[in-house]
Amino acid sequence: MNTKFFYIVMAVVGMVVPWYFFGSFIAENGLYAGDFVAAAMINGAAAGGVMDLVISSVIFWVWSYTDAQQKGVVGWWVLIPLNLFIGLSLALPLYLIMRHNTMKASASVTA
Repeated sequence: MNTKFFYIVMAVVGMVVPWYFFGSFIAENGLYAGDFVAAAMINGAAAGGVMDLVISSVIFWVWSYTDAQQKGVVGWWVLIPLNLFIGLSLALPLYLIMRHNTMKASASVTA
């Protein structure tokens, strides 16, 4: 399996799996954000997991922004709303696909 295909599969899985659970929660509880946050922080284990994702997301934003500037990855900004509304599990592999495509395109231009 090549790297790009792996990233694509992981982006799809990273979109479908979280939204399966988010969709189940929304179907049972509605769209009120307060209930969602309260449920996400219901105990120390859940809050720790949420905070781990928040910190990891901020680090990813800073790294991917800097990397995108250095590598010339276009459309980097789309990752932030995807990260916020779907998750890091989609944003990270999607950025790696974008980065892979940019680097491959620039390698073929210089060759």
